Amino acid sequence: MTKARKTSARRAPAMSLLPFQRAFASDASRFAIALWSRQSGKGYASSFIATADALSAPNNNWIIAAPTERQAMETLEKCKAWARDFAAAIAAEGEEEIGGGSALAVIKAKVIVFANGSKIYALPGRPMSLRGFTGNLILDEFAFFENPEEVWKAIYPVITNPASGVKKIRITSTPAGKGNQFFKLVDENLLNPKPDRPVKWSVHKAAIHDVAREWEAAGMLHGKTAAQYVEEIRAGFDTPEAWPQEFECEFVDSDNFLLPYDIIALAESAGASQFADPALFDAPRPGLHLGIDFGRQNDPTVCWALERQGDVFWTREVLVLKGVSTPDQQDALARRIRAARLACFDYTGPGIGLGDYLARDAAIGIHDPARHHFGRLELCTFTTAFKRDIFPKLRRAFEPPVKLRVPVDNTIRDDLHAMRQIVNAGQYTYAAPRTAEGHSDRCTALALAVRAAALGGGPAYSATLC
Repeated sequence: MTKARKTSARRAPAMSLLPFQRAFASDASRFAIALWSRQSGKGYASSFIATADALSAPNNNWIIAAPTERQAMETLEKCKAWARDFAAAIAAEGEEEIGGGSALAVIKAKVIVFANGSKIYALPGRPMSLRGFTGNLILDEFAFFENPEEVWKAIYPVITNPASGVKKIRITSTPAGKGNQFFKLVDENLLNPKPDRPVKWSVHKAAIHDVAREWEAAGMLHGKTAAQYVEEIRAGFDTPEAWPQEFECEFVDSDNFLLPYDIIALAESAGASQFADPALFDAPRPGLHLGIDFGRQNDPTVCWALERQGDVFWTREVLVLKGVSTPDQQDALARRIRAARLACFDYTGPGIGLGDYLARDAAIGIHDPARHHFGRLELCTFTTAFKRDIFPKLRRAFEPPVKLRVPVDNTIRDDLHAMRQIVNAGQYTYAAPRTAEGHSDRCTALALAVRAAALGGGPAYSATLC
């Protein structure tokens, strides 16, 4: 572990929280839930809770579990920031082995250690990781764990066992359908309370309207009213069917992963590559097909390149462009499209302008057989119907016999895993939560690449891949 220096206090830490966050942080209940909207600061509040409580007594341990290791690490980084605000010494930080339920199952967790001996761990929320742990626990975005029911089976005997001492558990999440343990807890303790429950939970609900009112009161909206800000978010949200769940804390009928981790693993191969030799795009390659998900400010642009070898489609490159100007993106993408048989391009929102410019290139041209255009670029508008077409076909490309190969990489794996099918009132669509890494942009680019391979290669390709 590495040593860290003590820093000076910057402000009274608790006053940095908004009132709804402070109410959750100060809840004295042993078991508490934050049912909060997107963009409400779940990690910000939960990291405060872990840090403040760890510093309140010696040898007082917390573990932060999130859907992915990256998300857990982001919250742990926030704990470090809170430690600076508390003027607390971090004695060490690094990696530590913790028990995973058996001598053969040793889990390595990232950890920070305070001068008082208290520790905060961070690790992905998987049953084996949490089995047997006896500290205080934060389950961040619990509804989005791949298997929250199995996680619950792993932790419930521990948190209710008097022998382990009085430990706290804090659950934070946006809803993700009704068929999971998070909904069950909220339903039994808030929506349809059951007084005879042996373990009762305190539930704090904050929809985007509640959050925005507190932002407005704190002067954080730069002159806008809460209503104006919410409407601005709603207008920019590209999946209106998911708005009630993502921002208003309403539970839709079902919400399921498009690509569970075990399905993704079937297609992972060391022979697939994220990075290509630039020479790959020097000349046309008949078996090369691209999917391009365009982003400019909030999300990256991702260009996923698939090439057919025999009856297998290999990933040759996953190009990620973030913070790159549109002209520079145009140059990078045009070079790749000229070498491809077909590229399917996200022609939605900000992608419309760049798509038009790319299509003007004489060596590219528009692909639209209905209008007798047979160029290299298909401009794809992301309607609900279009999503219903490409994402089920992407799922089928991962099912045995698997003809698709993708790189072995945590970021790619988590991005593919984030895409979900949302069903409500008989209607369904596909959406992914927005994170620091993007909006499941790699998954969307791959879905477009699979479409390009099917269309560009003709019926035989289509039958082979999807």
